[in-house]
Amino acid sequence: MSTETKVLTGISVATIAIVIGAAVLIGGKSTPEKAEAPVDTKILIREDSHKLGNKNAKVSVVEFGDFQCPACGAVHPIVKQLRAEYKDKVVFVYREYPLAMHEHAKFAALAAEAAGAQGKFFEMHDKLFDNQKDWGESKDAEKKIVEYAKSLGLDMDKFKSDIEKKTYAKKIDQDISDGSAAGVDSTPTFYINGVKQSGGLPYNEFKKKIDDALKAAK
Repeated sequence: MSTETKVLTGISVATIAIVIGAAVLIGGKSTPEKAEAPVDTKILIREDSHKLGNKNAKVSVVEFGDFQCPACGAVHPIVKQLRAEYKDKVVFVYREYPLAMHEHAKFAALAAEAAGAQGKFFEMHDKLFDNQKDWGESKDAEKKIVEYAKSLGLDMDKFKSDIEKKTYAKKIDQDISDGSAAGVDSTPTFYINGVKQSGGLPYNEFKKKIDDALKAAK
């Protein structure tokens, strides 16, 4: 073997070794993702936040949502199922996060808050999500939402007055501010015991995360 061949062979072997070493460092010994630190529950759950279930439960599921958001509408049946299954084991909290890109989202939030003032927030919440396509894609969205309020037996004079005066606009703004401070950048965003879960989770994954939180809380 000539000196030149030996040199080229040595360079080739060294190059292969470097490539393999780099692959091991990058792929084989990748650092696991660091768990996200929980957000302070004082930001996520306020005294006037809408809660369903056991308010003193050791596990909380907080959603920042937009009533006109298709992704929020898609995950809603899963949330309803989980609410029914866990009942008093978990407290479910809904915070308003209407996005500017959705024309009727702010009105829907105001309507839900006005219904909440009469003790029927989650009834209106469910009406809005269950019928999202009906009003969300309608030119008469506000009229349809008012019809939902009537079907719930609300005091319509008070309901309409609260919407016209935007009585609960500051509360909605506070929800948005808290959401932004907590790291919300899209809807829906969930927090399970303060740990952020962006986007809608499949039922089995959502349930597992709640079960894990319940086990950890014992």
